Amino acid sequence: MFGRRRKRGRHATNREAAQQDVEFDGDDLDAADDGPYDEADAPNDGVTRLELGSVRLPVPDGAQLQVEMDPAGAVRAVHLLTPVGQLTVSAFAAPRTGGLWKEVGAELITQLKEDGARINRENGDWGEEITARNSGVHLRFVGVDGPRWLLRGVAAGPEEQASEIAEALYDLLRGTVVVRGTQPMPVRTPLPIELPEAIAKHIAAQAGT
Repeated sequence: MFGRRRKRGRHATNREAAQQDVEFDGDDLDAADDGPYDEADAPNDGVTRLELGSVRLPVPDGAQLQVEMDPAGAVRAVHLLTPVGQLTVSAFAAPRTGGLWKEVGAELITQLKEDGARINRENGDWGEEITARNSGVHLRFVGVDGPRWLLRGVAAGPEEQASEIAEALYDLLRGTVVVRGTQPMPVRTPLPIELPEAIAKHIAAQAGT
């Protein structure tokens, strides 16, 4: 239903949350290389994107969409399960002056160190990236400061596939469109995730509601 052909380019969850999986088959479409995009600058590039309210994602072919719900029934996060690992993209309200990722990244490093992970900092296309290794799992965190929004991408997978999952995350971020909206929001507020009606009905049916 949704997706694109991957294009080579540059370079622990709350246990109470419910998770539902949805399978996707993709159209063979190439994504642009210049994103992520603000809604106002979204390209007319023919890429099929999954609309999730605050973000529009070019889901890779064959990826499995995993929806994480909080106990109250709201969507907490959406993960893409790929053959090389898990990808997660989230958007947050940010100040007009930008620079939120530097602040968030510093806090993230402190948290990861407390969890016993080995941390590295790398310079990427959008600034500093954070990688962490813990118990055989490789994590990569990428932040992109946009106009009044912060887009955070996370890749998680086995260490031996670290380069492949990083490339998959870069491709996903380059093709993502962020829908910030005009309403004022406190800085760091997660931008709302809204499921397409067909997916919401599928999850409700799986849950037996």
